Amino acid sequence: MNDSKDKSQGCGQEDTGHQFTRQIPIYEILQPEGIEIIHEKSLEVLEEVGVDFYLEEAREILSRNGAKVEGETAYFTPDLVEEHLSHAPSQFTQIARNPENNLLIGGKNAVFAPVYGPPFVQDLEGGRREATLEDFQNFVKLAYLSPYIHHSGGTIVEPTDEPSETRHLDMLYSHIKYSDKPFMGAVMAHDHAEDSVRMVEIVHGKEAVRENPALISLINISSPRRLDDRMLEALTVYAKARQAVIITPFIMAGAMSPVSLAGTLIQQNAEALAGLVYAQMVNPGTPVVYGSFMTNIDLKSGAPVFGSPESQMALLASAQMAKKYGIPFRSGGMFASSKVTDAQAAYESVMTMLPAVLGRVHFILHAAGWLENGMTAGYEKFVLDCELLGMYHKLTKGIDFSKEALAMDSLRDVEPGGHHLGTPHTMRNFANAFFRSEIFDYKDIDQWVDDGSVTAAESAADKVKNLLAEYEAPVLDPELDQELQEFIAQRKEEIKAED
Repeated sequence: MNDSKDKSQGCGQEDTGHQFTRQIPIYEILQPEGIEIIHEKSLEVLEEVGVDFYLEEAREILSRNGAKVEGETAYFTPDLVEEHLSHAPSQFTQIARNPENNLLIGGKNAVFAPVYGPPFVQDLEGGRREATLEDFQNFVKLAYLSPYIHHSGGTIVEPTDEPSETRHLDMLYSHIKYSDKPFMGAVMAHDHAEDSVRMVEIVHGKEAVRENPALISLINISSPRRLDDRMLEALTVYAKARQAVIITPFIMAGAMSPVSLAGTLIQQNAEALAGLVYAQMVNPGTPVVYGSFMTNIDLKSGAPVFGSPESQMALLASAQMAKKYGIPFRSGGMFASSKVTDAQAAYESVMTMLPAVLGRVHFILHAAGWLENGMTAGYEKFVLDCELLGMYHKLTKGIDFSKEALAMDSLRDVEPGGHHLGTPHTMRNFANAFFRSEIFDYKDIDQWVDDGSVTAAESAADKVKNLLAEYEAPVLDPELDQELQEFIAQRKEEIKAED
C-alpha cells in the first residue's frame, strides 16, 4: 500500500483550468513512522476488533470476498485490505452536464463544494428559519454563479416544505435544471440512490456514466465502527452502478472516539478502510474517496467545537493516510460554531479551511455557507466564503517567475525614490496583479463612514440579492427536461402508492 501506484480512471489532466491546482508545497504533519503506526494499528483493529455492517446483503458480499463475518461484525486481514484497495483508482473524472465543468478528483487538483445538510437557513432580512425548496434552488444558483465553487454539491439545505419521501427528486432536478456543474447523489434510502442513478442516466446516457461517474455521494460511517443499513444500501447501489462514493467516518472526538488524536486517527482509518474495501468488493474499480469529518467535543458542555487545533491536525494527518493508500481525500470546509455571520464565524472558517487548502485534500465539502455547527446555511456567509475561496485560488498558484512577472523593465526604469504607478508593466498587469474582493471594504475610515458604515455582512446581503436577480439558468435541452419531469412525476406517484 503506497502512493506510487497509478490507477487513474477517466479523462482529464492535472490542471483542468476551472479547478485550482496546487502549485505550492503540500503541508504534512506526520513523520513516516507516525503513518506506519496508524496504519498498523488500524489493521489490528480491523482484524481483531472488526466493524459492524447493518445490512444482510453487505455481510453476504463481505463473506463471499473473504472477510470473516460473525453476527453483524466483519473482520479483515491485512492481505484482504491490500488486495481490494489495489483496485481503487488514484484519481477519476466526475462528468457534468456541461463538459467544460467536468472535474478531476485527485492529483494536484482540489474541488470546492457547498455546505451540505442544514435544515435551516439564515439571512439578515429574514433571520433563521426552516429551509424550503426555494432556498435550496437559490443556493444551487449561487454555487453555479461562483467561479470559485466547482461543484453544485448535494443536499445544500434540507427543503422541509417538501415530503421527505420525494424531496430528493426535487433536489436532484434542481441541480440539473439550475446548474450545469457536477452534483451529488441522494443517500437516505436504497430507492433514493437508484433514482439518482436513473436521473443521471437520462442526462448522460447509461454507457457514459459507467465510463466516468456522474455522481459522487457521501457515505457516512456512524462511529464508532458501524455502517448503518441506509448508508450501506446507498453505497451498494452506487458501487454497482460505478458511481463515486466518499467514505467518511463521522467523528466527534471525546464522544465517538478516544480523546487522544492518535487513538482517533487509528479508529477513523480502520472505519474508512472498511468502507473503501467493501466498495471494491461490490464492484472492483469503483471510484472512491477517503473521507474525514472529525472535530472534538467540549468536554465540559458536550457541544462540538469547530476550528479547534486538534481537528486540523487530524485533517492533515488523515490526508497523509489517504496518500499512503493512493486514494483521493475529502475533508472540509468553512466550519463554524457561530450562529451568525460574525467575527467568530470568520475566524473559525479560516482556521478550518486553511489546512484543507494547504494539505492534500481533493474534495472539500462545506466550502461555503456553513453556520451553527452545520444546522444552518447562511446566505451572507455563503458569498463571503466564496470571496475567501477566491483568495485561496490565488494562494495555491504560488509565485509567478515568468519573464513578465520578473518586471525587469520597471526595476531598471524607475528611479530611486520614484514609484511604479503608471509604468508600462503596471498598466499591462494592474487588472489581475492582486486579488481584489468584490465585498470587502478597502476605503479609508472617513469614506467608509460617508458611504454609510456598511458592514461586510450587509455588503454580502446586497450581493446575494444582485446575484439572484441577475441569474440566468444554463440551457437545458427541452426533450431531456421533459423526460426528467415525466420520470419525477412517475416516481412520485409510485412512492405515494407505496405509502
